[in-house]
Amino acid sequence: MGSTKLVAATLLPALLALHLHGPAMATAAGNSNSNLFRDYIGALYNGVRFADVPINPRARFDFILAFVIDYTTATEPPTPTNGRFNVFWQDTVLTPAAIAEVKRRNPNVRVAVSLGGATVNGRPVFFNATSGVDSWVRNAVDSLTGIIQRYGLDGIDIDYEQFQADPATFAECAGRLVAALKSSGVIRFASIAPYGNADVQRYYQTLWAAHGTAIDYVNFQFYAYGASTTAAQYVSLFDEQIANYPGANILASFTTAATNTSVPVDTALSACRTLQEQGKLYGIFVWAADHSRNQGFKYETQSQALLTDATAY
Repeated sequence: MGSTKLVAATLLPALLALHLHGPAMATAAGNSNSNLFRDYIGALYNGVRFADVPINPRARFDFILAFVIDYTTATEPPTPTNGRFNVFWQDTVLTPAAIAEVKRRNPNVRVAVSLGGATVNGRPVFFNATSGVDSWVRNAVDSLTGIIQRYGLDGIDIDYEQFQADPATFAECAGRLVAALKSSGVIRFASIAPYGNADVQRYYQTLWAAHGTAIDYVNFQFYAYGASTTAAQYVSLFDEQIANYPGANILASFTTAATNTSVPVDTALSACRTLQEQGKLYGIFVWAADHSRNQGFKYETQSQALLTDATAY
């Protein structure tokens, strides 16, 4: 998440994601129009606050903190901790008090946290259950329960992008984690954040096939496709993901980072209008509010206006 992964004939490595990138359950019906808007926040350590971001009261609005990672920076290079997650978002700004306040002022707001991301301290983050599935799940449930309850969070997002385990192990770990956190009432919703790389898709489609009924949203990173992508191609790529994740609530997406290698924002929004006309626009997510402050959050405003257009329903 948050990288300049370019999906075309080849895929560039994830370069720029820093550690410093009542819910509707997935059903067999697949995508339909909805008013869900989601914004990642906190990865760039640039002081962006919840209060900076415009929130349309007619939208369902999720902030997603980026990130918690099961790595420690007590070593150099950072090393994996087998499911024991640590906070890597800017928690001196996005504090428990700030989370409580944004939810108090905006009853339509929920706050989730994203697991994984692309890098930590400039090094790749890998999913790796170093001591087996049971140990990883036990550690993850314990550490995430503490973080979620301490910060008053509502859900999780799974955004591992590199792997040192097979797809079945990843699917079992992630699926059991979501099931455990939901069954204990610690979270109300969960999402996954794949992108259009064949290897990455193999991991997330395996997870979806085994545990898709527990996953509420697919935050597909469409902006990882190249800058030459047209709106029509974006819609076609969206339809591919409907086939890849049958029954999923798939969100459209774009990045507000300054880049000339990703799908342009205007192209993505044009595709969103087409998807809405086709009755497929369940929601939109943005990577990330940290970048959007440079544009005055205008694309957050435009996206929420589109999603809450009464003529769409």
